[in-house]
Amino acid sequence: MPYGPHTPDDRARMLAALDIASVDDLFADIPAALRIGRLDLPEPEPELELAARLGRLAAQNRVDLASFLGAGAYRHYSPPVVDQILLRGEWYTAYTPYQPEVSQGTLQSIYEYESLIAELVALDVVSASHYDGAAATAEAALMTCRTTRRERVLVSRGVHRQYRETIETYFRGGELDIDEIPLVADGPAAGTTDLAALERLLAAVDRPVAGVVAAQPNFLGLLEEMAEVGRLAHGAGALFVAVVEPVSLAVLEPPGAYGADIAAGEGQSLGIPLGYGGPYLGLLASTEALVRQIPGRLVGMTTDLEGRRAFVMTLRAREQDIRREKAASNICTNQALLALAAGVYLAAVGPHGLRDVAALGAVRAAELETALAAVGALLEHTLQLLINTLSFVRVGAFALAHAGLSAAVVALADAAGGAGYWIVLVLGNALILALEGLVVGIQTTRLLLFEFFVRFLEGTGRPFRPLAPPVAGTISSIGESR
Repeated sequence: MPYGPHTPDDRARMLAALDIASVDDLFADIPAALRIGRLDLPEPEPELELAARLGRLAAQNRVDLASFLGAGAYRHYSPPVVDQILLRGEWYTAYTPYQPEVSQGTLQSIYEYESLIAELVALDVVSASHYDGAAATAEAALMTCRTTRRERVLVSRGVHRQYRETIETYFRGGELDIDEIPLVADGPAAGTTDLAALERLLAAVDRPVAGVVAAQPNFLGLLEEMAEVGRLAHGAGALFVAVVEPVSLAVLEPPGAYGADIAAGEGQSLGIPLGYGGPYLGLLASTEALVRQIPGRLVGMTTDLEGRRAFVMTLRAREQDIRREKAASNICTNQALLALAAGVYLAAVGPHGLRDVAALGAVRAAELETALAAVGALLEHTLQLLINTLSFVRVGAFALAHAGLSAAVVALADAAGGAGYWIVLVLGNALILALEGLVVGIQTTRLLLFEFFVRFLEGTGRPFRPLAPPVAGTISSIGESR
């Protein structure tokens, strides 16, 4: 895009047309205390020098390493065809395609995306235009409240924390309630949704539940008993929302197969690069019975007056199109470009390729688990050796302080005689006290290490058997224990 700055004459003419003296007059209504003022920026640099400096800064980044800090947003391989299609200029100006006669390309891309996602999740209706997985999940929770006319939703703690916080934000404005379902603490099902707790929460007659939200796989990477969660939800008259990872659906059972009424999730893994946190692509699908409650845009295929295939916006339950109080959502935007990327990605890799991607992810997760287990075992042995070494050092230092040093000090004091006797005795006792202080420090360090080690092993399920158990107390108690 060419850069065309305004000249001083241009600015003067615009200010004259507005009948103001300076650009600052445009901000006169903002109190001075709230204005940023002059920014503390460095002096301008020539473009080549600035590019070189930015290049040196960028070279400090390591982009060749796998990062596990994304919490759902990661670098994924994307076929080159995805970028090539997205680079076409036709897609950059497309917004809501209100006029089908001039928007067939955009409408078809949305239709293809919705068709592919519908096949992936095995549900009837898919909506486009949601910011990300968190927003789509919050919209799904609101759908359950609108449909059942109830005001309480249960969300498993196995759902992404940011998704849960987004639901809380949405609900705060509507005076709706959200309760969390705890996870199983131990045993074979540890880390998955506590079904017994879910059943108890659903049994509160005075607080009927609109919907139950659970993730598959959950945020800890564990598989949930989704069919049982759905059965319990439906038994209490609630709707069931499944939060899914789209690539995993190539090998896992789709939400429609285990009775989910609504499916939501993040589509970043479908050919969408990392973009400094998004927005990405929120997936939202439902059964046909909920079609009038789903926010966003639904595109359908029809024929025109000449019998040719055509695409048209079938449903828009937005505040721009119907009465605001009847709108399904007033927080959604056009994510057509990202939906196009997901559609091209799915078409390029195909069903067999998507299964290969999912299988490769499972294999690499197993390899990572093996590597982390090896590191954990090494850390366990190192910590245990350090704790036991400190134990022996503590006992040895105490024995030295109260046996050898005491005798040596008395012998030296006797040899000194006279005034030297008291000087040697005072200095010797000071040395003994300093050594005892060192023993206290060693004991404190050992106890802290022991506590950290026990906490570390809590997550591995392995017992800790030290050579000598830690002894709490003072120097005198340690001496008494000997």
